[in-house]
Amino acid sequence: MASPTSTSTSAPKPSLPPSPTVRVGVGVFILRTNPSSAISAAQTQFLIGLRKGSHGANTWGLPGGHLEFGESFEECAEREVKEETGLTVTETQFLTATNDVMEEDGKHYVTVFMVCRCRKGEEEETRVLEPEKCERWEWMGWEDIVSGVKKGSDVGGKQGARFFSPLVNLVRQRPEVGARLT
Repeated sequence: MASPTSTSTSAPKPSLPPSPTVRVGVGVFILRTNPSSAISAAQTQFLIGLRKGSHGANTWGLPGGHLEFGESFEECAEREVKEETGLTVTETQFLTATNDVMEEDGKHYVTVFMVCRCRKGEEEETRVLEPEKCERWEWMGWEDIVSGVKKGSDVGGKQGARFFSPLVNLVRQRPEVGARLT
């Protein structure tokens, strides 16, 4: 008989007890047109960061965070982008929402996706302002995300890259959204 302190490598990872509260998260597509290509939806890129330090660690996710009391979706998106990247964004609009149950983490979110643009000429000034939450930022296209979600591993030429579950759910629950990211 195993001692109470021994661990088994074959045991499934236990799920955390679920939180009774459903939270609102906001994910932000910051758009830019790829300067090395003709203008089209296929070449429109958005900022994506490698998460660390919380649920979804080691996955790629959009800038964003929790909606604060009394805050509009637009205010939340603009605040989170500024706090995380240093960018000032314009033309902030609602895009869609997903229902995200993260069973392993014991969390349930409604994720509101917003879309906006960088102030002209500011795209290259992206900084990692919360290094405890994000390792780095990169510009990526919608087709890279869709392809990566379908393959489950290779994203934008980065072997083993994965996406934060709200972004995966967006591709699966709202596949038509890519056409609106122009």
